[in-house]
Amino acid sequence: MEKSITYFEKEGENYTDELISLVKQRLDESDEIRYILIASASGASALKLADAIEGDAQIINVSHHAGFSGPNEVDISDEMIDKLEEKGVDTFIGSHAFSGVGRGITNKLGGINPPDIIADTLRMFSHGVKVACEISIMAADAGLIPVDEEIIAIGGRAHGVDTAVVLTPANMTNVFDLNIHEIIAMPRQ
Repeated sequence: MEKSITYFEKEGENYTDELISLVKQRLDESDEIRYILIASASGASALKLADAIEGDAQIINVSHHAGFSGPNEVDISDEMIDKLEEKGVDTFIGSHAFSGVGRGITNKLGGINPPDIIADTLRMFSHGVKVACEISIMAADAGLIPVDEEIIAIGGRAHGVDTAVVLTPANMTNVFDLNIHEIIAMPRQ
């Protein structure tokens, strides 16, 4: 099998539209992918994806957990959740798989925990690769996606998306069963 990978010069939201186009192209190559996960705290990138995909796969938007930006704050508005639901997109708000309680302990007491090591290792590829893996674990643990079939997972850093991978997700308890099969696109730095 031969596949091409698109490399963006650097990470950033200015690649969102091109990335979505590449995901659509990859989705059109095979009818085996039924789920697309996207990390979109505000929901804006998920809305763009929904407009481009138009029902070709189930889209699940993963937003930050409550309290990420401030005490009890949720980054995605109820209005945006409603807009996404109208387009058939589910939104999941939950604790980050690679931080969670471990991050709270590290913030208070210092040190490092194993999920931080996993996260930093994935960031060696790109922040978006880390995010794509993390949201797939989160969605699998919520029962929103199967762990026995390939999906597309999309991530980035801060705003917009710049990374897409085809992977088989895993539950948190079996994190090392997660398998990245293809990189559709990612930034070089």
